[in-house]
Amino acid sequence: MTIAIDAAFDGGNIRLLAIAEERDRTRVDLEIVRDHQSDFFQWFYFRAAGLGGKPATFRILNAGESAYPMGWPGYRTRASTDLDTWRTIDTRYEGGVLEFDWTGDTSLAWFAYFAPYTMEQHARLVARTAQAPGVEHRVLGHSLDGQAIDYFRIGAGAKQVWLYARQHPGESMAEWWMDGALAWLTGEAAAPLLAAATVHVVPNMNPDGTRRGHLRTNAAGVNLNREWHAPTVERSPEVLAVLRRMDETGVDVALDVHGDEAIAANFIAGFEGIPSFTDAHGERFLAFGRRLAAHTPDFQTELGYARSAPGKANLSMSTNQLAERFGAVSITLEMPFKDHDPNPDPIEAWSPARSQRLAVSCLEVVAEMIADGAL
Repeated sequence: MTIAIDAAFDGGNIRLLAIAEERDRTRVDLEIVRDHQSDFFQWFYFRAAGLGGKPATFRILNAGESAYPMGWPGYRTRASTDLDTWRTIDTRYEGGVLEFDWTGDTSLAWFAYFAPYTMEQHARLVARTAQAPGVEHRVLGHSLDGQAIDYFRIGAGAKQVWLYARQHPGESMAEWWMDGALAWLTGEAAAPLLAAATVHVVPNMNPDGTRRGHLRTNAAGVNLNREWHAPTVERSPEVLAVLRRMDETGVDVALDVHGDEAIAANFIAGFEGIPSFTDAHGERFLAFGRRLAAHTPDFQTELGYARSAPGKANLSMSTNQLAERFGAVSITLEMPFKDHDPNPDPIEAWSPARSQRLAVSCLEVVAEMIADGAL
């Protein structure tokens, strides 16, 4: 039985190059497809049918040409046979080729860069959240492909807290984080935070890239996190719609949720290089990191990005723009495609469940800091 490779589904990305039947296994050569009108690529998600219990080796031949090849060493592919449970499997990277074996006894298996969070899953998240008491749902605008930019308003407190994710659609752990955040925000534990703050949530900033199987860009090949200084209807209507709503509400605290290819840890990045930066402003950002590290073993402060030099912040990036525009304590949260090495999981590595739990930890720290006047 010949193996069939498919990726023409919600969030799928792969191209079949060749299938070779060898004596003891089948070799499948593949390549990741570039984002539309862009050179970015790294996200993959595909189905293999007809496996029939025979060992197979999958080789992604253009992995070394991807956007972040430094992310492959130490990385482990996610695999599933039911689309609910995703486990890591041994993965090799050598000579620009990413390679992994499958020896399962099922005829069907799915493989992905990280456990997917598709637009179908997004629709279900929106549906169940919109039904929760005290939740206001709006469509802030539409993407270039005509998809809704979904938004929730929860709570009635004075502090304006913004949560937004999936500017880079291949970073699916970001919407798993949102899934956990919205579950917590619509439960009883969130009551103290919602009395002190109004929480604004955009669970997916880039629905077009998500559905198309992009790594980093929207339907026009635009990196949304380089559009916040001057978004336009033609290039970045997603950012334009969200920023207009932020201008209406103001922003005191913002969390922009992402995934990082290379660093095997959770970390945050800030706004040190903005023109209006003060030590007091920066200390509130640093305090959040310290408190989060003390709150959960799934966070640390030693690893992360280099700080921007004074006055050198890129104001096209949302964290910098919101800190400068509103004086917000603006935070980029990065989660790994690999694992959180200070607290690793040898079976699932960094996972959907851990992303959901980290969201709760983040919101508990936000609530604590607002309560004691630190935010």
